[in-house]
Order: sequence, then structure tokens, then C-alpha cells
Amino acid sequence: MFSRTNIEKQLLKFRSKRVGEQSVMKEVQRIFSENEKQRDVIILSLSEESSEIINYFNFDLLETQHIFRIDDIEKLCINYRLRFLDSHYFKGDFPDEAISEVRNLENKHQITLKNFKIIAPAKLMKLENADDPLLFAPMGNDYFYLIHKWGTDLHPLRKLLMWPYKSLDNLVFIVAVLSVMLTSITPMSWFTPHPGIGEYIFLAFYIFIAMGGMVILYGFSKGKNFNGAIWKSKYYNA
Repeated sequence: MFSRTNIEKQLLKFRSKRVGEQSVMKEVQRIFSENEKQRDVIILSLSEESSEIINYFNFDLLETQHIFRIDDIEKLCINYRLRFLDSHYFKGDFPDEAISEVRNLENKHQITLKNFKIIAPAKLMKLENADDPLLFAPMGNDYFYLIHKWGTDLHPLRKLLMWPYKSLDNLVFIVAVLSVMLTSITPMSWFTPHPGIGEYIFLAFYIFIAMGGMVILYGFSKGKNFNGAIWKSKYYNA
């Protein structure tokens, strides 16, 4: 007695009551055009240097897990040998997800975000000559709001591999440990028929001086510095 309900036809009926068919295309084109303009403006803001200092967020709409102080960012960069710089130094492409997150934040807070910051390894930055980016917006008072993370995670051993570069003490300690290890596997019988503790100490000291000299030579020739000195540096050879 009753025919089945075609929900597609019902949906079209609801739409036709709201707006005409020609108006639908105009509305869709207008929305997509506005979205495209917003994306272009955001990409321009990410790629160009800004004179803005802070962004005025609506604090009632912020998520606590996205708020970080400069001290936390500094520790992360020093431990993993990363850079924290303006986003216009980033030489990779900003993914659509990051652009969408910026646009959502701007619409949500009714602001235009400026002065973006980014955490990434030096190889991903367009650094002046003197694998896992995080995009931030400054909030003022040394606080930053995490907008989006993309790319692959850092190598699980990166923190350990970068530990010697944290400070001079760490580097000296590593060179000393390597010197002792090399001394322990060196066949002393090649140098003296009856090696004693004195010979081993002398060889360890000699290896330590030699390795230290090579590290210093490499460091000076490449213009390298310790993590604590480069995490906010825009220069490649730092």
C-alpha cells in the first residue's frame, strides 16, 4: 500500500526548499573560493617574515596540551639537536592538514595568526650560512601554542646520538670513554714485550689527545657549536 522512501529524493526536496539548483552551484563555488583565498593567505603568512609579536587567542577555547613554555621547547631542541625558528625558514612543503589546522584555529578564535614558529632539524630549514616539524604560534610571555605536527618521528636513538653535542663536558666524556675502549683493544705487544699499567695509561692519554685534536679540527672547520648555542640560531654553520 505504501511505496518505499527514497532518501536521496527526500534530501533533494529539502535542499530545493532551502535554495534553488543554480544557487547551489554559486554557493559551493563561493565557499570553495573563500576557502582557497584563506589557504593562500595562510601559506603566505607561513612563508613570509612577520612583524607581529604575539597572537591574541581566546583562552576559553585553548587546549592545555597544546600550550608550551619556551623552557620546554629549549630542552627539547637541546636534547635532540633541533632548531626553533620562524616558519619562513622552513624549506619543506606545509601539508594540507597544517593549513587546515591554522584555518580552524583562526575561525574558532576569530583572529588572523601571525609570526609562526617551527621546530625541525637543521636540514629542513633554509638557514643562512654564517624529520619531524612542529608548528607553533606565539601567545606572549614566552608561551607558544602547538598548532600541528607532521612528518615522520625522530630516530629512536637521536637523543643518544646527539648527547655528546649538548655541552663541552659531554663531548670530553665521550672522547675519554672512546679512548679507554680503543686502548683496551689495542695489542700492546706490538709496542712493548712487557706492557704495564704505565704503558696503557700513556697510550690512553695519547689516543685521547689525538681524538680530541680531530674533534676540534672537525668542529672548527665546519663551524659547529653545541646544542645549547644553536637551537635558536638561523645560521647553518653554528
